[in-house]
Amino acid sequence: MQTRRIGTVEVSAIGLGGMPMSIEGRPDEARSIAAIHAALDAGVTFIDTADAYHLKAGEVGHNEELIARALASHDRGRDVLVATKGGHLRPGDGSWTQDGRPEYLKQACEASLKRLGVEAIGLYQFHRPDPRVPYAESVGALAELLDEGKIVQAGISNANPDQIREANEVLGGRLASVQNQFSPAFRSSQPELELCDELGVAFLPWSPFGGITRAGGLGSSFAPFAEVAQAHGVSPHQVCLAWMLALSPVVVPIPGSSRPETARDSAAAADLTLTAAEVERLSAAA
Repeated sequence: MQTRRIGTVEVSAIGLGGMPMSIEGRPDEARSIAAIHAALDAGVTFIDTADAYHLKAGEVGHNEELIARALASHDRGRDVLVATKGGHLRPGDGSWTQDGRPEYLKQACEASLKRLGVEAIGLYQFHRPDPRVPYAESVGALAELLDEGKIVQAGISNANPDQIREANEVLGGRLASVQNQFSPAFRSSQPELELCDELGVAFLPWSPFGGITRAGGLGSSFAPFAEVAQAHGVSPHQVCLAWMLALSPVVVPIPGSSRPETARDSAAAADLTLTAAEVERLSAAA
């Protein structure tokens, strides 16, 4: 497994997103833990979660607790950087809301610390901007958590370029990561990726497989992913992740998974090297 850096920490070039294990359509816990263990066995050392990854109103932190149990039952669990997030909420009716108040983010961080069973969270991210709260105030809570030693590194999610610059300023140059949606079908975060590359800040694409399910369709604009996959004897999903890795050394994709086989397949993308011509062809597909 090749590695990349998130702030001061070296992690696997491919991470694991925990959300599918805890929201609608989630599997039983045994399969989820098996998926996490399969990822660790394949060399994954970075897992992303959030306190909002749950289904019912009374189970906030479901995914954090699941991941904590999975890591505690694996001999390499201590080697994993766990990133969690606060500021996005699920009331239990299927909707998502925001709360970016500094006092709320501090309370959410304390709760996440307990659920993860750690003294300091390796990477804590402000999940989504709250239009009711000045962005600098929300990020300022992360700066205070850093100074207090409650978190080791700070990141933001679903941010635009101006918010990235503002966050890095508020954090005194300590912004470690930006987690935005990015995939073959969703490339509007390209400016954010390029800014992260310029700043040396890790860019964590969430939902990276958008468009890949249509890769094999006749006349599909995403067909090049399937064709490159066939040439290498791998899945289009591996090609997608390898393409992202080729875009910039700051990219660390976090594909979600809830099955051991898909966790292993995603991890294997770190060993796939695409030619410059293939990367250019895939970048042109849309």
